[in-house]
Amino acid sequence: MDEQRSPESRQQPETRQPETRQPTVVVVGHAARDLVLRADDLPAAGGSAVVEERIERLGGKGANIAVGVRQLHPSAAVALVAVLGDDAPGESGRREAVAAGIDVAHVARRGDTALLVDVVTGEGERRLLEHVTPESQLTPADIDAAEAALAGADVVVLQLQQPADALVRAARFAFEGGARIVLDGAIEGDERDELLSVADVVRADAAEASILTGVEVATRDDVRRAAEGLLGRGARIVALAVPDEGDLVCWSGGERFLPHVEQRVVDPTGGGDAFVAGIVAGLLLGAEPGRIGEIASEAAGSTVQRLGGHPELSPPAEQE
Repeated sequence: MDEQRSPESRQQPETRQPETRQPTVVVVGHAARDLVLRADDLPAAGGSAVVEERIERLGGKGANIAVGVRQLHPSAAVALVAVLGDDAPGESGRREAVAAGIDVAHVARRGDTALLVDVVTGEGERRLLEHVTPESQLTPADIDAAEAALAGADVVVLQLQQPADALVRAARFAFEGGARIVLDGAIEGDERDELLSVADVVRADAAEASILTGVEVATRDDVRRAAEGLLGRGARIVALAVPDEGDLVCWSGGERFLPHVEQRVVDPTGGGDAFVAGIVAGLLLGAEPGRIGEIASEAAGSTVQRLGGHPELSPPAEQE
């Protein structure tokens, strides 16, 4: 970006009053067809297993986040920038997104829809199979077509499993329009530094946090050091996963640890997507950082209690 917000100008977390006009959110990320299969046990090589439950619907991290934001903040206008295939699963996914209240004007249609197969055992163990082709990924041309939406948004979520050139271009439009930018995941190279320089919020799991910061993340102290590094780059809020424990939300002058839910996890798929949706909802509500983390953690905890990554969330108390 030609002009970057200085870390000093972005250090204090911003507590805003709830929006009086309709807030706008744009999610840049992946859309796919989800096939979720639950079996009591996985078969050995050459064997078979009975599928106890099967679900097919719109999925992908970008689509899940967009749907989650809409559920948590029903008054928000939520647009998805993604790719669905020019095929029957793509059309079905588009219709599901519309039914969920998502603006799909900037969902490109080409090739085959990406397929995500989520195989879950009765003990909540997951195996994920992905068929994601290059044509199902966003291009700079797709981003250019969404320039007006990105430049006019209040919050833009960049799901970092997309090609770097498309992400940087989206960040540029969002930054120039004054949006609050939420990064989800990790990216390497020069693009990482450029995206971190304009991020208001950074969300990552432990492996992603290591990629972003160079800190090997295994303990809560490791997570704290990684978060401090990201805050030093200018982020207002950093939310990082502590392996097997929970999530640590940090901001200038404060932090809050949010333990994982105590209930048995049915399927971990989509927990991180719901967490990001919760962050966005908290931002739109003008909540303080600790409360934003709480909303996000509650959304994630709810999602992992159900099969599949598709969220089924209720607005937080502030929105009811």
